[in-house]
Amino acid sequence: MEHKETARHRRFLMLDNKRNIAHKKNARLSLGTVTKHAANPLFEEDKPWEKRIDNLYGNIAYDLEEDIYKCWYSPFTVAHATGDLSLDERLTKAYEGHPRQEMGVCYATSPDGIVWNKPNLGLINYEHNSTNNILSRRVHGSGIFKDDLESNPKRLYKSISQGMNSSFSADGLNWSVPTPISGVESAGDTHNNALWAPTLEKYVGFTRTWSKTNRQIVGPETKTNHAWGREIARIESPDFEDWSQAEVIIRCDSWEQQPYAMPVFFHAGIYIGLIAVHDQLSDRVWTELAVSEDTKTWERIEKGTPLIPCSEEPLDYDYGCVYACASPVFLKNEIRLYYGGSDWLHFGWRKGCLALATLRPDGFAGYVQEKRNEPAKIGTESFFTKKGVIKISADIEKDGLLGVRLLSPAGDLVKEARLDRSCVDFDLFTSLPDHEAQYRMEFELHAAKLYSFTIEDEVPEEKKL
Repeated sequence: MEHKETARHRRFLMLDNKRNIAHKKNARLSLGTVTKHAANPLFEEDKPWEKRIDNLYGNIAYDLEEDIYKCWYSPFTVAHATGDLSLDERLTKAYEGHPRQEMGVCYATSPDGIVWNKPNLGLINYEHNSTNNILSRRVHGSGIFKDDLESNPKRLYKSISQGMNSSFSADGLNWSVPTPISGVESAGDTHNNALWAPTLEKYVGFTRTWSKTNRQIVGPETKTNHAWGREIARIESPDFEDWSQAEVIIRCDSWEQQPYAMPVFFHAGIYIGLIAVHDQLSDRVWTELAVSEDTKTWERIEKGTPLIPCSEEPLDYDYGCVYACASPVFLKNEIRLYYGGSDWLHFGWRKGCLALATLRPDGFAGYVQEKRNEPAKIGTESFFTKKGVIKISADIEKDGLLGVRLLSPAGDLVKEARLDRSCVDFDLFTSLPDHEAQYRMEFELHAAKLYSFTIEDEVPEEKKL
């Protein structure tokens, strides 16, 4: 499963370019390439209470102790269902919201993350029957996670939802009554989510607000007026009870493409956000990539370009919408990005599902050449290591090449290597001096894409377990 960061195992993502990269020439960050799983859709709205899976608002976790994948998701349990409407019918019949529209939270499990089961939990009545997988009703946009640092067993699982409200659970199934979070003014009508931020030593939540933004109207005379736009906001708390006021961190700088939601996770020393972007003109939603050192200031990678794109085939399972789940699952050979897909437009008649896209390890984004006829040159910041191994992850095209030089701070050459094939955590430099020393690296890329390097320091014998 996920390789945890330790003092011995330090992973440096090229994506974290502000901290890990000292200088570069003819190099730019380029998004990774996802592969959509052949088994998609993994599950669909096939239960009587799943009237409209809509955006799914999925929360995925692999539970190491129980050896099982868990999914908390939020369908509309009361809504007008799309059913078997044809494309022509969807084009000509406007979607109407149900007067008593209601969202709930449901639960699914999987032994492998591919084949999912919706267990009969017997917890909540739906139409006078509790034979279902519903955990709660009348709860919108729930973000749910297991807090492995929690000492109170009754608060092991945590949730925030529209309202804003918080809730706790010992097992992820039986939840406390949602409690309003006092003082937080936020619409929260989105996939709210939260995490423990280890670099800040506090909980951080992500929700949504609205603001006036410019809208350009193209016609015989192009003009601009003001319209409401979505924005991503941030809240923080030391105890998951007392929260700060919502602070906008990603603004709506274009009415045409608005940030809808952003699940956030911590990986390899940096916070990574998966932004759902709603295109107002096409009424479709895709997922983009952003990174932050502190959860407040965000850099959007190739803004306007999807990390997880929509299908281009109408009525395909993710033609209309792609909403990333919180959060990815890291395996040895791939990163699993689960997402909610919809087969038609955001404001249209659509059917939803759980789907899966995968990335190669460390493959969120990497450095490539800006101009193909010149090599890209990248220099790292300095780092310390002792008698360890330096590993590298990169994609290298046919006839491509990646040259690497290990240097002292003064620029003296210590070791060098040349790679001509793609690799994941390849042992690049071994048998380093047995005293702690400072190094830096320089890379030269020809038809290659550099994702990360990793340092595995040798642990003294007396410290080995």
